[in-house]
Amino acid sequence: MNRYVKSITGWLRTKYKDIIVVFLMVTVAWVLLYRLINPPFTLLMVTRLFEDKGTLRYSPVSSSQLSAYIKVCAMASEDQNLPFHSGLDLEAIGKAMKVNRRGKKLFGASTISQQVAKNAFLFPQRSYIRKGLELYFTFLVETLWSKEKILQTYLNIAETGTLVFGVDAAAATYFSRDAGGLSLQQAARIIAILPSPRKYNAANPGPYVSGRQNEIVSLYHSLDGNNYLRELYVRADKSLYDFSKYKK
Repeated sequence: MNRYVKSITGWLRTKYKDIIVVFLMVTVAWVLLYRLINPPFTLLMVTRLFEDKGTLRYSPVSSSQLSAYIKVCAMASEDQNLPFHSGLDLEAIGKAMKVNRRGKKLFGASTISQQVAKNAFLFPQRSYIRKGLELYFTFLVETLWSKEKILQTYLNIAETGTLVFGVDAAAATYFSRDAGGLSLQQAARIIAILPSPRKYNAANPGPYVSGRQNEIVSLYHSLDGNNYLRELYVRADKSLYDFSKYKK
């Protein structure tokens, strides 16, 4: 056994540079591929197929097919600084550390970029290795993707129910419509269940979901409604982008 371990260790010592190069090439190519196409599946989807009975509902759509309401509600609830940060929201992390020291839990310290890195590229398991990989893939998506693409991917692959993934599948499941036809209230309700999408149901909201829905609607208005989407493009220096479709 010791001889085998020494053999592996020796091989790694001589090949570690090649391993690093291959790892970088594969991961960068993977992120660039998902910049062009929607992820066909995620490891969490595969895990849920083994855990739950039923048919997987997953229908990724383009950014133009997503309601402006769902985009702003997602940012309002999950990551208001998405247009401005570079993957990590240091302000939110600082608040989380202060609250955790008091024995409480703060939601929202993980940015949408981090959630995309975790959900699109990694395995659903908590560990220091996965956290390190999450930071690495967050850097890649922030470097190689636009903010619009990050938000689109987040809304496409987020778990939104039992064997339901993405807001388009959620819109069809809960409201019998597509993601582009969601109203503000419907969009806010879908986002409200995201902390525990297998526990809560957007079609039959209880007190918690209804309360979260109202909070998200208030946050939506505090961010100037659909006009907040301007920030995704202004930060990308797309000054000629047609903002008219995002007016209230």
